[in-house]
Amino acid sequence: MPYGYNGKIARVNLTTGKTSVEEPGFVFYRTYMGGRGFIANYLIKEVPAGVDALSPENKIIFAASVVTGVPLPGFSRHSVGAKSPLTGFYGESQAGGHWGNELKKAGFDALIVEGKAEKPVYIWIKDGVVEIRDARKMWGLDTGDAQDLIAEDVGEKRLRALMIGKAGENMVRFAGVASDLSHFHGRSGMGAVMGSKNLKGVACRGTQKAEFADPEKIKELAKWFADNFKNNVDNATHINYGTNQYYWNANHAALPTHNFRDGHFVPLENVTIEEYQERFKVGADGCYACPVRCKQVVENKTEGYYNIQKRYGGPEFETLGIYGSACDMADLIAPAKGHEVCNRYGIDTVSSGLTLAFAMECYENGLITKEDTDGIELKFGNVDAMFQMLEKIANRDGFGNILAEGSKRAAEIIGKGAIKYAMQVKGQEFAAAEPRAKFGMALQYAVSPTGADHLQAEHDGAFDPNLTGYSHGADDPFGMLKTLFPMGILEPVKSLYLGPEKVRLVTYLQHFWSMFDTLELCIFPFEPVRTFPIGKIVEAIKAVTGWETSLFEILKVGERGTTMAKSFNVIHGATPEDDKLPDRLFEELKGGPLEGSKLDREETEKAVHIYYEMMGWDGKTGVPTEGKLHELNVGWINEYIKRDS
Repeated sequence: MPYGYNGKIARVNLTTGKTSVEEPGFVFYRTYMGGRGFIANYLIKEVPAGVDALSPENKIIFAASVVTGVPLPGFSRHSVGAKSPLTGFYGESQAGGHWGNELKKAGFDALIVEGKAEKPVYIWIKDGVVEIRDARKMWGLDTGDAQDLIAEDVGEKRLRALMIGKAGENMVRFAGVASDLSHFHGRSGMGAVMGSKNLKGVACRGTQKAEFADPEKIKELAKWFADNFKNNVDNATHINYGTNQYYWNANHAALPTHNFRDGHFVPLENVTIEEYQERFKVGADGCYACPVRCKQVVENKTEGYYNIQKRYGGPEFETLGIYGSACDMADLIAPAKGHEVCNRYGIDTVSSGLTLAFAMECYENGLITKEDTDGIELKFGNVDAMFQMLEKIANRDGFGNILAEGSKRAAEIIGKGAIKYAMQVKGQEFAAAEPRAKFGMALQYAVSPTGADHLQAEHDGAFDPNLTGYSHGADDPFGMLKTLFPMGILEPVKSLYLGPEKVRLVTYLQHFWSMFDTLELCIFPFEPVRTFPIGKIVEAIKAVTGWETSLFEILKVGERGTTMAKSFNVIHGATPEDDKLPDRLFEELKGGPLEGSKLDREETEKAVHIYYEMMGWDGKTGVPTEGKLHELNVGWINEYIKRDS
């Protein structure tokens, strides 16, 4: 029997009501390993070019990995992937928590869902048995209420569930999927795909015990982490503040403000993170087998709309940055409540918040008026107006129906040059990272296969000799950089630089982080500023699976995943024009320490071109070359790609 994984993938056809189990074998598992590898493989083979993302012909895949569920910090994530209704290209979103581990304990490594049910359903998986169950009484409910009913329906209080809310049911293009309510698959519109299939949720309960090749080594690694993680300054602050700390830290460099027009949010100077926590924080939560517990839990017991239920967890930095400074919301109730509303309704906080900021700037410049916005005064800083419109988005009501399409499509509907206010790539909105403060982030936004994404690679500041992040580790002159020595990255690169050295850094780091998305690892225990060095990842994989693996192999897993996602995009019509950044990034940043910083258009286009070549993709078209696909052991993809002769 295999170690660490089940060797079984469940398939559910909602149209026919049939379920089946596939056993792909060792070569499949060793090649693709999980997450992105599983998802891209099935999407390329089974979702033809031209398929509408919201049609029954699209497929949605829920994937763990060969090492998901091992009792080590960081081995707790899982992915959901499909053709994205937001971008029309490859869609994928990860989340932590416990669902992936529960799927493995229930006997499966992944779930493929195809077709469309005639009526609302949910999928129930328990110890090797997969059922399609009636969800009509859950349809229309918030994620929390629906999950409660499913638990009652199956008689399992300890189940783990992925749920959509009304936004997914209404096929809002950036609808997400709540994982046990407080974790969330936000990006790419996976909730809309579930809604298009009348699929309310996927619940799991498993009692099977995982078998590992070297249990004693796993215990040794767990002890090593427990003995060392509190000594790391970043882990210590994550325990206290989670990622919320970055909101205040970024304001000392460049915090996206006023829909990325400005780089500094003045009102944030008047409140501290401690004051925010005293007002809202009531606890902390975490993921399977991780002691850091970095997820902040918030609550607000006030009467009326701004009451916040703690069962939905609390906002991360991205939500603070988008529902806070990007929308000019000085009152921190905005991101705190925004997180709860989005988790209840199943909406990506990043895309929804920046789509609202886009609409606010359109309103500010007279492109839309109160007549267009159903009488709502959609101004920057107007908290009540923001939530009134968010409710309309979730229900696809009035002007909310236009914004539910995402900022790019909404801009095309509004016209009048509105596209210049849409901060997006491929139709997916920016996260709360300012590219004019870290040029490598600009490259990541441009070339990410899922559209603008801040988690393609470690951010620039970690390897900048002029920033404090570079000197983590007391008197060590190399600091964080030394952790990349095994990858051949030996010299620092400044943040405000986009030459070939920066492209190489981003390319290698993208392989590294794509590996995380494939093996379903959390970046926090492993990325350069945290506890586990790179070599420990290799040790852990070997201890779980028994495979004699290496850093070379797992980096190739990451590179393979990115190239497969890119291949899917090419098959579905992507061109280099889809790797373009908004004009605003070539204009000077306003306010803050980096005021005046901007990207150079020619330099940025050259960086994308060099990136293509470093990836083994055609330098002009971005299409993966025939040889590169063979080198990555996915030569079969060549059959699906049309190349100019």
